Amino acid sequence: MTDGPRQRGSAAPSISEDGAAADTGKEAGQSVALKKEIGLVSACGIIVGNIIGSGIFVSPKGVLENASSVGLALIVWIVTGVITAIGALCYAELGVTIPKSGGDYSYVKDIFGGLAGFLRLWIAVLVIYPTNQAVIALTFSNYVLQPLFPTCFPPENGLRLLAAICLLLLTWVNCFSVRWATRVQDIFTAGKLLALILIIIMGIVQICKGEYYWLEPANAFEPFQDYDVGLIALAFLQGSFAYGGWNFLNYVTEELVDPYVNLPRAIFISIPLVTFVYVFANIAYVTAMSPQELLASNAVAVTFGEKLLGVMSWIMPISVALSTFGGVNGSLFTSSRLFFAGAREGHLPSLLAMIHVKRCTPIPALLFTCISTLLMLCTSDMYTLINYVGFINYLFYGVTVAGQIVIRIKQPDMHRPIKISLVWPVIYLLFWAFLLIFSLYSEPVVCGIGLAIMLTGVPVYFLGVYWDNKPQCFNTFVDKMTYLGQKFCLVVYPMEDTKKNEESGEEIELNEQSVPLSADDEQTPKSADS
Repeated sequence: MTDGPRQRGSAAPSISEDGAAADTGKEAGQSVALKKEIGLVSACGIIVGNIIGSGIFVSPKGVLENASSVGLALIVWIVTGVITAIGALCYAELGVTIPKSGGDYSYVKDIFGGLAGFLRLWIAVLVIYPTNQAVIALTFSNYVLQPLFPTCFPPENGLRLLAAICLLLLTWVNCFSVRWATRVQDIFTAGKLLALILIIIMGIVQICKGEYYWLEPANAFEPFQDYDVGLIALAFLQGSFAYGGWNFLNYVTEELVDPYVNLPRAIFISIPLVTFVYVFANIAYVTAMSPQELLASNAVAVTFGEKLLGVMSWIMPISVALSTFGGVNGSLFTSSRLFFAGAREGHLPSLLAMIHVKRCTPIPALLFTCISTLLMLCTSDMYTLINYVGFINYLFYGVTVAGQIVIRIKQPDMHRPIKISLVWPVIYLLFWAFLLIFSLYSEPVVCGIGLAIMLTGVPVYFLGVYWDNKPQCFNTFVDKMTYLGQKFCLVVYPMEDTKKNEESGEEIELNEQSVPLSADDEQTPKSADS
């Protein structure tokens, strides 16, 4: 069997050649497709907004605690930022070579086959995105409600209710308009950057006042506990996790304006910016707090604000709330595109591959993302699940970068608008292998459970995707449910425009399905298994 898009049920409304939905009354001449509305600024906002969540404000102490000294902790932040930039370079080449939304899922599927791609999608759908979004939403509600309960913790039910309201509101925004969603992302990313710039400026003021004891080389590398190779490796692992989200722009490649230019450009701007902010925010923290004070604080930025901002210290908890609100929006926006891409390839129910006939937003995929996250809010085991699958998420980063080397060997003549030296993926994979082996050595049970959760997707793949000749009653039921979902959400399949090569007139497709590209692309690359 092929791993191309699943055959679509007869219940789907027809779409005429001009792109109009036959049973919706959409005006002729307008195609129903994801619109290219993400420019360079919004692209940078997606990357920066997804990387910078609450961690740098709340608990940047994971790296310091394991690095054992201020100086080594700063080195870890710099090195992990550089490694992240190298990984992003590799993803930039893959993103313009295989210009499909879905990010590493699409790349792994095209290079290594349907099962590998499905397992990446399975672990993302089942655990990674619902749990991450639930945790970020809970952090948001905690910082909003905390001022109302100054002498105690906010009630658990209140936290979950406000987190649910946050998710529902942002899901509505994303369903209503891509432009609105990107504007929300731009505004809240700017807000969190301004808060971090304030922290950095306060740190510079502290240094000018002579408060740089922990930045002097003799003191910076003075360990507050014995150096340990295992702990240092754990510090690098914590630093790598702090940069999580650097690959999210690749999930929305098809909605980028001029992706061949803006995808790499946004990566080149955003990753150095985040690295700069992370390093200098940590420098600012140690100008006002000793390592011991920093490790003892449950909310580092809030403690920093109380020490230096006086009556204006309320800025910090508000900044954390704004940061997490933007983080939820960015995660909803990108993860829904991952599920949309998976459905389009036949790996998820076909309803999730449909978009609204007028707003051109993937409403079913957004609702699916929202509902799965709301279900996670109802469980108390989400933090445990994150620990189990964090290893798997990092595993697929390396698999994807390894795929870049594989596709170079298998298809050396493939058109690549960006072509980096293979030295860079090799460097990334060496660092990745070091952290992966250390993770397996230090937490074999956690990693083993994560692998087991991922492998539960194998029977699902063979039953749901690989098995073609399903009973007619099952197919009829699926078609009816899909049709009901279409009528409820007013969605249809996107118009599948096939790109024509102007010079040769040959039809070029990606993985049995054409992918919308920018209008000015003169040469369309093929996917790994074309």
